[in-house]
Amino acid sequence: MNKGTAMREALTLTSAWLAGAVLGTVFFAGLWWTVRTYASSGRPALWFAGSLLLRMGIALGGFYFVSAGDWKRLVLCLAGFVMARVTVTWATRPSAGPEGRPAQGASHAP
Repeated sequence: MNKGTAMREALTLTSAWLAGAVLGTVFFAGLWWTVRTYASSGRPALWFAGSLLLRMGIALGGFYFVSAGDWKRLVLCLAGFVMARVTVTWATRPSAGPEGRPAQGASHAP
């Protein structure tokens, strides 16, 4: 393997990882948005089902396109997807109140 081929391979794998991060961000930010806005909908079950189908279609289509039949690209795309999950979960967590606990309304039912 010469230097040019190795550089192209590294760029391809890095692109697959970044594409996975974008797919994950779209998927999990879309989920967050759906959960935040479903209450104003007259049909929340339809809202959730439609959102799930759209997000899954985008994610699976993206994985298929990015991997192009190469397992290394698929694994790196999945790694970027998982990394985006952690990042979106962290970015959308409820803000802490003065005592370090989640703000009112973010607690769970007793």
